[in-house]
Amino acid sequence: MTRDISPDLRYLRLYFTRPHKCSYLPERQAVTSFVDPGTIITTSLYSQLSRLGFRRSGKFLYAPSCTDCQACVACRIVVENFDYTRPFRRCLRKNSDLTQAFTSTVDVDEHYPLFETYINTRHSDGDMYPPSRDQYLDFLGEGGAYTRYLEFRRDGVLIGCCVVDILDDGLSAIYTYFSPDDEQRSPGTFAILSLIQLASQMNLPYVYLGYWIDRCRKMAYKSHFHPQELFIGNQWVRNDRD
Repeated sequence: MTRDISPDLRYLRLYFTRPHKCSYLPERQAVTSFVDPGTIITTSLYSQLSRLGFRRSGKFLYAPSCTDCQACVACRIVVENFDYTRPFRRCLRKNSDLTQAFTSTVDVDEHYPLFETYINTRHSDGDMYPPSRDQYLDFLGEGGAYTRYLEFRRDGVLIGCCVVDILDDGLSAIYTYFSPDDEQRSPGTFAILSLIQLASQMNLPYVYLGYWIDRCRKMAYKSHFHPQELFIGNQWVRNDRD
């Protein structure tokens, strides 16, 4: 099934999956819409779609399109006047010995073992288990000219990476993987804080975090970053709840 999604994007074609088991709420059935893979995704088009609640995974831009459930809510952090709470300041201090670098390509031979260990250790119950090199390349190596890899290193050794897309109005955090041995550093939180700082330096107003789901424990961390906005009822609304 296909349809056009808006007057402004009237030439864009969407495809819809059949109902399938939801990855986040197992008792629910999910339907996903995704942009025709044959579409040339420019930064401008991608940015427009992100403002409409779309997300990138590998070469696909998608959005939840469930008829009876609106649990998946797109979330973005407002960079201006971000609230660096005490736990956030502590996280930054804890990771002050790390070096960070944006790169447009990565050494897969170096990155894949880190990704593999991360999935095996942290997400053995998820859709990406068991990991494979091809899966890594399909999922995180299918970006566009807008894709960057934010590497985190300690004494030159790679301990984490955040895959990021640079949009017209913000940075979109696609995926973060890190060494389980460094979990005490709160590397996921540190990655988001790093993106907030980078977005501020780049004069970009938002950091897009993907979807927040109230009933999903794994998504709870997203509600701690303020100020933030949620895409509800086809508009971005301020969310001050923690």
